Amino acid sequence: MSQIPRPVREQYQKGMSAFDCKNIDYAIAIFNQVLAQEPAFFECRQALRATQHKKSGGSSTFFKKMLSGAGSSPLLAKAQIAGLKDPLEAIKTAEQILNSDFNSAAAHKLLAEAALAADLPKTAVLSLEIVVKNSPKDEEAQKSLARAYSAAGEGEKAEQVMAELMRQHPGDLRLADELKDISARKTLAEGGYDALASGTGSYRDILKDKERSVELEQEGRQVKTDDVAQRQIAKLEAELAREPNDMKKLRSVAELYTQQKNFDRALATYNRIVEKEGAADSSLQKAIAETTLRKLEQAIAKLDPQGPGYVEASAELKAERDNYALSEIRQRAERYPGDLGIRFELAELLFKLGKISEAMPEFQKARANPHKRIQALAYLGQCFAARGMYDMAASQLQSALEEKPVFDDEKKEMTYVLAGVFQKMGKLDEADELYKQIFQIDMSFKDVTAKVEASYKRKSGQA
Repeated sequence: MSQIPRPVREQYQKGMSAFDCKNIDYAIAIFNQVLAQEPAFFECRQALRATQHKKSGGSSTFFKKMLSGAGSSPLLAKAQIAGLKDPLEAIKTAEQILNSDFNSAAAHKLLAEAALAADLPKTAVLSLEIVVKNSPKDEEAQKSLARAYSAAGEGEKAEQVMAELMRQHPGDLRLADELKDISARKTLAEGGYDALASGTGSYRDILKDKERSVELEQEGRQVKTDDVAQRQIAKLEAELAREPNDMKKLRSVAELYTQQKNFDRALATYNRIVEKEGAADSSLQKAIAETTLRKLEQAIAKLDPQGPGYVEASAELKAERDNYALSEIRQRAERYPGDLGIRFELAELLFKLGKISEAMPEFQKARANPHKRIQALAYLGQCFAARGMYDMAASQLQSALEEKPVFDDEKKEMTYVLAGVFQKMGKLDEADELYKQIFQIDMSFKDVTAKVEASYKRKSGQA
């Protein structure tokens, strides 16, 4: 729980409160939103599963099991396709099925398979235990459960399940081999990693080379002090002298230079990668672009506001920054026309630069990206509003709000924008209601308190 960002933890707590108040559908919506942001948040996954179970009536009768999955085959097909490329997307789709069909064995099995592929073994265990409980004779599910137990570090449970299968099929050599593998992994765990997981041991106890353990700790820190970063750079550069084609080490050196704000060296290092591998990696291109933009931002920040020619120099650097950013993202969008994430980046930058007409078709394309759909709809609403097309602006914003159940800061902003659109349309009562929605949750948001007070004064004057 401590590793989860605070805003996400707060969303989770709202979901738990909704569950306690028996607001089941709302709780499910919140838990799904939390897990979309933090798929490995296991406590939330447990809460979602309990809420789905409660919604189903807590029953798993034979009749229910026979009907289970009858209406979910299109979603199952979607999840199966997603599972081949994106296990996390497959998990999300499987959860959609379980939201309304808790006893779907097919959905649980697919979710478990995707969870193992995404290295979320405890999530896989959660679903496979339900399948085995509902269908105790499903041997394939039992095998999968044993593997999931083993991957989750529960070697004893894995051994018990596999041993029972061996008892039923004593001549099955494949089962015997799997049992050996599970037992071997359990032995390794008992050699020190269990103590680490329980908090009673540490990596230093497991790694015999104490100096190496210190190095690993330092390498694992996301933000390194300058002296540690410099030592890491020196160490990696020495290793690169022996292994000049190790792109992973080169990438690490570039990131360390970027962290030190030594952007020239970072870019020179990235260019070493491009020289060896070309620029086919979209993530590499993005890293180079972000580093270049940070270099330009640094140059702008270093200008003396009181110095002669500040206004002209600042304007020139900002124009260079904006032109570079736009040129670079357009090149990436042309190179990867099917990448809707890049398409959204392009649309967002065009919008921020005031190029509304160019941004609109890009946001329309970006709506097809499930991870950016709500934001794309909201931006489209703002684009239409900027063009004076208020009815279409309201339609896009309302669609975005309908798809976002949790009233977080993003939803407050969308609600505020929609209220402004209604005001311009002359729909003052609708605008007032939206401002009140925000006020009841966060009266400090922008000028919403003044908006609500003004509405009461206006209505009082009318009376």
